[in-house]
Amino acid sequence: MVTEADWNAAALRLLDDPYVFVATGPRRHEDWAHDVHAVLYRAVPDPRGWIRLDAEISEIGGPALPAYPFDPPAAAEMPGRLYRLEAEAAAGALAVMTEEWQAEPAPVRSRSREGREAVLADARTLLGRYGPGARYWTNATAAASDPAPDFVGACLEGTRSHSFLTSAYLGGLDLFDDLGLIAVSDDEVGVFWSIGAY
Repeated sequence: MVTEADWNAAALRLLDDPYVFVATGPRRHEDWAHDVHAVLYRAVPDPRGWIRLDAEISEIGGPALPAYPFDPPAAAEMPGRLYRLEAEAAAGALAVMTEEWQAEPAPVRSRSREGREAVLADARTLLGRYGPGARYWTNATAAASDPAPDFVGACLEGTRSHSFLTSAYLGGLDLFDDLGLIAVSDDEVGVFWSIGAY
């Protein structure tokens, strides 16, 4: 069982970055896309009161654009822009979110990178919150024909996706790519998103 302390620590170690969004909301609808929408619009709190990572980026949009940096599709359209993932591939997607979008000299995919297994362990801890019956989706097109793509091997550079980002240009910030992961359990939806920005 994942504890709050374990989950919060893993989230901070793995994804504490100004351009990463991590939030969980309650599962209230049969069609979980409505619950994901509520999380992206910051309309619901974490049901357990655990850490949420998005303070810096949410301040840019302010009350006028509550979903910033997202412009999510309508809930009915969301499944058409997402692909199913197996649990280990979902952990790999979270692991590559630790990379820098503009290239990194020793990305997580490298066998020589110190701590690669620790990164994957933190990713599994985050997903462990949602339980063994959780289902996962991504906007990465690598999963269109295979629910178990090798995200760690491909890294962010090889990850194309259906974008959920807004075209609004605010605060001199260009948003150029994104990689998202959605976890769905009977009780919660988790949203993890890495945003390329400069």
